[in-house]
Amino acid sequence: MNLAASLPTLLPRAVAWAEVQSRAALANGITLKPPELELARSVGVVKPQNIRIGVVDRLPMPTDTALREAAVQTGLLGPGMIGLTLGYAVLICRGHEASPRLLSHEFRHVHQYEAAGSIAAFLPGYLQQIVAFGYFNAPFEADARAHEHHGA
Repeated sequence: MNLAASLPTLLPRAVAWAEVQSRAALANGITLKPPELELARSVGVVKPQNIRIGVVDRLPMPTDTALREAAVQTGLLGPGMIGLTLGYAVLICRGHEASPRLLSHEFRHVHQYEAAGSIAAFLPGYLQQIVAFGYFNAPFEADARAHEHHGA
């Protein structure tokens, strides 16, 4: 799939999918405890009390074939991924929910969503970065890695 050419048609579907996933996690997710609230504040989150963590057996995959293919091709979703942030919803694979490194990385993505203002405002720029630079080298990913906490 030519991601650069497909992005304009995939973006609205990606935003719609992300908003549905986010609503579900926000409705059913776990509120942050004081140490997690502090961790979120330390990476720039303005409203950490809005974050909900959804612990899942595996990250959700879009049912839309083209969207799923693009997510796997870019490395956004797939077998090695253990965290996904969609606005204030942070999905973490079971067994990794206590990792300060992963939580601080995902909370930094929450900060990025806050700065953009919404899922619909954040995702286009984020996905364009993934297409242009690759997942690992995307500036938003580099920023999240730079804010990871490795301690307990």
